[in-house]
Amino acid sequence: MRVFMLSKACIVGAYQRKLEELAARAPEMTLLVATPPSWKENHSVTQLEKAHIHGYRLETLPLAFNGQFHLHFYPTLGRHLRKFRPDIVHIDEEPYNLATYHANRLARRHGARTLWFSWQNLLRHYPPPFAWLERYNLRHVDYAIAGSQTAAAVWREKGYAGPLAVIPQFGVDPEIFTPSDAPRVGTEMHIAYVGRLVPEKGVDVLLRALVGLKGEWRLTVQGNGPEEERLRRLVAEAGLTERVTFCAAIPSTAMPAFYRTLDVLVLPSRTQANWTEQFGRVLVEAMACGVVTVGSEAGEIPYVIGDAGLIFPENDAAALQAALKRLLETPDLRRQLSTRGRARVLAQFTQQQVAQATVDVYREMLQ
Repeated sequence: MRVFMLSKACIVGAYQRKLEELAARAPEMTLLVATPPSWKENHSVTQLEKAHIHGYRLETLPLAFNGQFHLHFYPTLGRHLRKFRPDIVHIDEEPYNLATYHANRLARRHGARTLWFSWQNLLRHYPPPFAWLERYNLRHVDYAIAGSQTAAAVWREKGYAGPLAVIPQFGVDPEIFTPSDAPRVGTEMHIAYVGRLVPEKGVDVLLRALVGLKGEWRLTVQGNGPEEERLRRLVAEAGLTERVTFCAAIPSTAMPAFYRTLDVLVLPSRTQANWTEQFGRVLVEAMACGVVTVGSEAGEIPYVIGDAGLIFPENDAAALQAALKRLLETPDLRRQLSTRGRARVLAQFTQQQVAQATVDVYREMLQ
């Protein structure tokens, strides 16, 4: 079984653990994973991290229109497919993107079976040419993987009738994302937001929730984005400068150590006309490290957190403040939710589980 995976997401080092697990679970498989050397998004550039590269081949391909989510594609892909001669081409991209259409056409021309992956959990209708690309990819593919149940429902409603599995794109390695061995020092509750600093992530809701929150706490806002300057002004105007720290995004391989400094992670996302939270990977990473998670009701967040954290209505700063106040005043609840979060990840969201389910799809495709 020869599998060629095309994935710009796999430039992130922590995500490459899934690739090692794929190789380990299918000794009959030769796996080649192609990524771009970097990806541009929201005024920042993520470079390829080679962190977990055993058991498979990781190669980089030139990328046209880097940073253009719908329009990017790999000009030299055909040459690589001819050389590798895959049985399966796993296109780790949305079916309405040019990259998916381009790879799907080339792969099928070379006799390979294909699958695509989608997080899209809003029923959206795209103008041409993206509607045409999507139509082709719905009709000409051997399998599809959706990252959530809501995403799967969207594609069924859009007319995809073929085999479909619900598998998160990536899991968490519970041997890397682990709770701290040492007890937390001091009584100050360390809260954090991790992610892009953009309006839809609702970081301003978190800052408003902290105004007037009594007790010992501090907040770290980790990430980059166009909202940073406005968020810093909000902090200054609210008189929270001494309690709130901003820091840039750090490499994925450094994230476990960062999570272990936290007590609470907040994901206050707000639904937009063209977006809602598709998963919230930082939630499962934090939960694996024993961090209590608090999230809004946006998209998949409540389904990811389950009973292992606290949920509040979107844009409701008062409800978020009440949740944080409850955690501040009830250390036993924090300990209970910390334990539940780790257990939930082990039961549902490990790289091993994601890899095994994906290998099962590959084997089914070749039967």
